[in-house]
Amino acid sequence: MATADFYNMSVAYNPSGIAVPQWLNKGDNAWQMIAATLVGMQSVPGLVILYGSIVKKKWAVNSAFMALYAFAAVWLCWVTWAYNMSFGHKLLPFWGKARPALGQSFLIAQAVLPESTQFYKGGENFETAWINPLYPMASMVYFQCVFAAITLILLAGSLLGRMNIKAWMLFVPLWLTFSYTIGAFSLWGGGFLFHWGVIDYSGGYVIHLSSGVAGFTAAYWVGPRSTKDRERFPPNNVLLMLTGAGILWMGWAGFNGGDPYSANTDSSLAVLNTNICAATSLLVWTCLDVIFFKKPSVIGAVQGMITGLVCITPGAGLVQGWAAIVMGILSGSIPWFTMMVVHKRSKLLQKVDDTLGVFHTHAVAGFLGGATTGLFAEPVLCGMFLPVTNSRGAFYGGVGGMQFVKQVVGALFIISWNVVVTSIICLVVRLIVPLRMPEEELAIGDDAVHGEEAYALWGDGEKYDSSKHGWYSDNDNTQRNQAPSGVTQDV
Repeated sequence: MATADFYNMSVAYNPSGIAVPQWLNKGDNAWQMIAATLVGMQSVPGLVILYGSIVKKKWAVNSAFMALYAFAAVWLCWVTWAYNMSFGHKLLPFWGKARPALGQSFLIAQAVLPESTQFYKGGENFETAWINPLYPMASMVYFQCVFAAITLILLAGSLLGRMNIKAWMLFVPLWLTFSYTIGAFSLWGGGFLFHWGVIDYSGGYVIHLSSGVAGFTAAYWVGPRSTKDRERFPPNNVLLMLTGAGILWMGWAGFNGGDPYSANTDSSLAVLNTNICAATSLLVWTCLDVIFFKKPSVIGAVQGMITGLVCITPGAGLVQGWAAIVMGILSGSIPWFTMMVVHKRSKLLQKVDDTLGVFHTHAVAGFLGGATTGLFAEPVLCGMFLPVTNSRGAFYGGVGGMQFVKQVVGALFIISWNVVVTSIICLVVRLIVPLRMPEEELAIGDDAVHGEEAYALWGDGEKYDSSKHGWYSDNDNTQRNQAPSGVTQDV
């Protein structure tokens, strides 16, 4: 081994070296970066694949790109100003001060959420210390960034198949700045809901309720898909859709397992409860499809999986296994009912074109998860995670009834803020570019919007023109009377 290589290794592994400070727990740091990467993979490639395959073929590229663009745009905004608006020093009771998270001295220091110190009522006596994980701030910034990114991508599910891509490019940084950071600081970063004791273990409110409500609100302002697309919108590849869904499910181990900010026992419980609830919800949704529609729907199974994952998120490490099953039963049935029954009877739900039903799978399921956490949060588990001591769900008596009230009030704040701010953002963007694509692009899809298509059905860019009964190449416009090898002309 070369002397320089040996020296570099000795510095990196030296317990007293600057790369391994005394406060660093390598296990916690490794798990936090793995958890962050799992959540990142839920978006890229998970939701990129899921969105690109669950939509009609002509929208595959556009839908996948909306997710990919959001992931990249959030990254730059996050490290430039949004991280500290979510987890930095307080500007307002619901908002942190904007500042970059790019400097070396900031990123290699021990992670801390400076506004998370909890005091008893009156503000004099100390209750719990601030959140101060045993890894560098760089790991915290990374972990929280992928949560912010997936929120925008989930929101996009309401807008697929018609939103002007230029409008989406403006919408992403604006919504991240004026909506996501508010929820994140209020509930996680040391804002007023955090200190009041509203429970959101891993994003049932910050991520799912906000994306579902904001997506529905934005869908109202953007307008519907074309009439043909609303009438018929089959997935272009069910197997790829299942691949994306599988990545989403497995990635949830990082989503919920990373939020104790440590590789501890509560993290293990959160991962186990996540899988219990998701599996239960999927099975309940599938059974309801069989009972009422006589067939098990694969898309329905994916929706049931998602509602289960969303529902357990606010309380993943705070409820017992039996409660995770109960929450799975509820998340597999109540969102099913709102989607299959209430939606068809509601004029408002019928009017607003929520492409993937994000309102049902994320807003309804997220609120349900927060409310049931207010019922089933177990006192000992709460003591392992929450800043407010003696927290418990209503099922365990004592102050638990008040916890349920807090959960409902917290949800109402998130809902109200997202309806108002998302509407304002859409109106502002509309002053600059149209929110909805022109009718010509809506009729054609990806080829008109991006000049690209997901599938070259006839070979290398060759298409059949039925009006001229011939094959044409995109490159030379030369007509060919015979179909490419292996393709029948009556396809």
